[in-house]
Amino acid sequence: MDVVLIEWLNLILRWLHVVAAMAWIGSSFYFIHLDLSLKPEAHLPKGTYGEAWQVHGGGFYHMVKYLVAPTRMPDHLTWFKWEAYTTWLSGFALMVVVYYLNPELFLIDRSVLDLEPQAAVVISFFALALTWLGYEGLCRSSLRSNQTTVALIGYVFLVALTYGFTHVFGGRGAFTHIGALVGTIMVANVFVVIIPNQKKIIDRLIAGQEPDPQWGAESKLRSVHNNYLTLPVVFLMIGNHYPLLFATRFNWLIVAIVLALGPVIRHFFNERHAGRKSPWWVWGVAAAGMIAILYLTNAGPRQGSAALPTPAPAFAAVEDIVISRCSMCHGPETAWPGIAAAPKGIFLNDEVSIRQHARLIDIVSVRSDAMPPGNITDMSADERAIIAAWLADGRK
Repeated sequence: MDVVLIEWLNLILRWLHVVAAMAWIGSSFYFIHLDLSLKPEAHLPKGTYGEAWQVHGGGFYHMVKYLVAPTRMPDHLTWFKWEAYTTWLSGFALMVVVYYLNPELFLIDRSVLDLEPQAAVVISFFALALTWLGYEGLCRSSLRSNQTTVALIGYVFLVALTYGFTHVFGGRGAFTHIGALVGTIMVANVFVVIIPNQKKIIDRLIAGQEPDPQWGAESKLRSVHNNYLTLPVVFLMIGNHYPLLFATRFNWLIVAIVLALGPVIRHFFNERHAGRKSPWWVWGVAAAGMIAILYLTNAGPRQGSAALPTPAPAFAAVEDIVISRCSMCHGPETAWPGIAAAPKGIFLNDEVSIRQHARLIDIVSVRSDAMPPGNITDMSADERAIIAAWLADGRK
């Protein structure tokens, strides 16, 4: 496929994905807040749970929630589903464009596992499907009555998958896949449970029959699952742009911390929305978690660090490494199929440009092994150590 067309698809799909995700997450946060802030009142109609008054944009809104459904179908009903579907469809299309069309660059890291491109794509696709089936099986099992147990098993399940992904794919691919998996679980909750149950309720109303309250309760539970998964999935989707997160030694442990911190932070807001005492301890836990992540990002690259050579190498040795390992993409004319121009407009083909981008080289090739992507040019640990020694000598 033409590289320019791929670039445009990347841009358009990424734009659509971000906008749709904003709409989905925004509506999810809003309805969780609304649900928790509802107040029971004696004057409300039979079958209602509570009401809330809100003001926005110069107008007042009176919100009333029915536990199951009103006694008659309203003439106009707004469905909240397309923002979720659009987020997933655009995200999967983006995965195809970025990862499946260039698996050697962003999906495979031969220092992790020497996969053929077709095998990597097949593993990726079936991992998403099979792991969602595992989650769905857990939610439908006899354990579903104990949500604490479900949450703990789900957490261990996601951490184990993260560890597995980091030993199959490159770091960036692993981060993207665990994020895509969580996003798949969330949109499947909407598509497989929430919307079908709402349709069942409507069908019963049209038929003049009493809807089953269990349908609404089950949908609410899946909505709560989505609420607690929202912050981790956003972190994971932006985290694959930060090498110190995805391309360092304990990247899987960073994800494990994030998967725990997201629900903890949501707990704070949920308690406040419900009018209960604010659990301020949450921010102490969040701060400790972020400090732990900061510490882990300094653990070095995934493949480990070689001993720094002494004395510090001359710049010529560094220049030879960077030009031989990096300039085929970061040069005036790129030599890698699928890359139309030097990524981010960064050139590393002469002394001036290498010195100019020394800090960036430190982050992506010394403190992490994000570059070269998938280590496609086979930069060795000794070569990274030579660059590290030159950088350390310069800092002195």
